[in-house]
Amino acid sequence: MPDTAFHLVADVSSDNLSAIGSLLEQLVEGSVTVTPDGFHVDGWMSGSDARELNRFLLSALRRAERRTRLRAEWTANGETLRFFDYVPKGSRPASDAGPGA
Repeated sequence: MPDTAFHLVADVSSDNLSAIGSLLEQLVEGSVTVTPDGFHVDGWMSGSDARELNRFLLSALRRAERRTRLRAEWTANGETLRFFDYVPKGSRPASDAGPGA
């Protein structure tokens, strides 16, 4: 199965923000913005499916800081899948706002 480009919109919080900030910038192609609670991510990652990408991203972040939380939405092929940490929280049709939405 070929890799699919997924649009990622996520909020990441952690007990040690300095440990995960640079790692986020390396892993995600897009913007990583500092927020009062951690980081807001708006970017792209490629992979076979959203669950695998979500697991890869959170596992990498938790290797740097164990107490890291990820609320993520992965959009591709007309569908948005939501996750809290490793747990899927549902899906919905993607918005019609186009690329980068």
